[in-house]
Amino acid sequence: MDESRQGEIAIIFVSQRAAADPEGYERAAEAMCAAAAQRPGYRGIRSARGTDGIGITISYWQDEQSALAWRDDPAHAAVREEGRRTWYDWYETIVTEVVRDYAWARP
Repeated sequence: MDESRQGEIAIIFVSQRAAADPEGYERAAEAMCAAAAQRPGYRGIRSARGTDGIGITISYWQDEQSALAWRDDPAHAAVREEGRRTWYDWYETIVTEVVRDYAWARP
């Protein structure tokens, strides 16, 4: 299990995938996950997508400054623009601070 995320910044990205260019989307998503993991302040990512194309990705960051640096990364910005043109019908980004967390796992 992960350590506590209390105090971290969580970026919640909810999206509806378009049907266009699924291979390009997968390549870009993999590249962005790898790039984010190299950024200072990166704490992890969780992602799920339903058969209806709606997905939720949560990335965790040490602080607001780290999250903003990722938002402003030029490669991330370019992929975000391609997402608007090609890969998403819509998306919503929610930025929040984790005030409490807990986990459970089957022994």
